[in-house]
Amino acid sequence: MREREGSEEEDSSEEEDSCSAEELVGLAVPPSLCPQAGHSQSGVYELQLGRLQVSAWCEQQLEGGGWTVIQRRQDGSVNFFTTWQHYKVGFGRPDGEYWLGLEPVHQLTSRGDHELLVLLEDWGGRGARAHYDSFSLEPESDHYRLRLGQYHGDAGDSLSWHNDKPFSTVDRDRDSYSGNCALYQRGGWWYHACAHSNLNGVWHRGGHYRNRYQDGVYWAEFRGGAYSLKKAAMLIRPARP
Repeated sequence: MREREGSEEEDSSEEEDSCSAEELVGLAVPPSLCPQAGHSQSGVYELQLGRLQVSAWCEQQLEGGGWTVIQRRQDGSVNFFTTWQHYKVGFGRPDGEYWLGLEPVHQLTSRGDHELLVLLEDWGGRGARAHYDSFSLEPESDHYRLRLGQYHGDAGDSLSWHNDKPFSTVDRDRDSYSGNCALYQRGGWWYHACAHSNLNGVWHRGGHYRNRYQDGVYWAEFRGGAYSLKKAAMLIRPARP
């Protein structure tokens, strides 16, 4: 999923409309962009970001399509309590739980204005969303610092508190707290002191959980910090006029 030299061009003359998501795995697309709506189906694509080639889920069925999924939680199958290097390059599977990678996301968002959509779902099937009209990450030299625009949505704004904060992991403590937020929250995030959201935390089954620290997959304005969400996803696409 990570850095590989060169790219393969595959024959796209076959009938795309009849392809399943699985058959779309590995199709070549324009560098750094998921296809725009109407040109393809949702599925896993190879994105070329300079010398960096990554596999990403491109979501075409939601709000006009063209979304790159940069994070997804849905079943607890992937351990998100991991190191800086893993968060930098990415981990998991783009057709399941995964983190695209801080460096790929930086590369994507440095090539033009992007918007962010956060999709949340609790254990009762209730959904909510948070939309930010701009989203980008600074380079690794600035610890992939978060840059965030204006919030809209019905989930409540649990990310703006993290705006302008560097990314922290258990082995790279960059938060504003005297302790190690990534250790307490058991994830990697743009921790402040510590978090109003923690979508890379522990996937606790059933929602409500009791731990010394709030380490679940939570969005404080939607169900609170002591409730671990069933599903969460972060999607970006080039900002539209």
